[in-house]
Amino acid sequence: MADIARIMPELEGEELLFVGNLVKGMTDTQADTFAITYRARRREPMTVLLLTLLGFVGIAGVGRFYLEQIGMGLLYFFTAGFCFIGTIIDVVNYQKLSFEYNSLKAQAIARRLDSAGPDTPPTPPSAGGA
Repeated sequence: MADIARIMPELEGEELLFVGNLVKGMTDTQADTFAITYRARRREPMTVLLLTLLGFVGIAGVGRFYLEQIGMGLLYFFTAGFCFIGTIIDVVNYQKLSFEYNSLKAQAIARRLDSAGPDTPPTPPSAGGA
């Protein structure tokens, strides 16, 4: 039984609880593999906030591109973040946006580890992310 707070001390709040529930049934080897892969793919909420704030200086949508929401990123870019209203909403909801992205990535990694078997050795994350 893996202790996610020990393996990934950078997680906090809702994300820590969510990831803790995903890792609860994993072996230590699986949890270590999960942590390596998840660290490479997760997005820091503060980075999302900083990239979203770029929308106020003329480069709207960068935060959405960072979260792999290409369609919304293009829409924000060409409409100045819906005339700054969408950018303001994203500044208020930056933690929710990053949690949604991170939870999808965590679930995908956990599913892959479940299908791979209990003693899968750690594999380096791909450059493109998944």
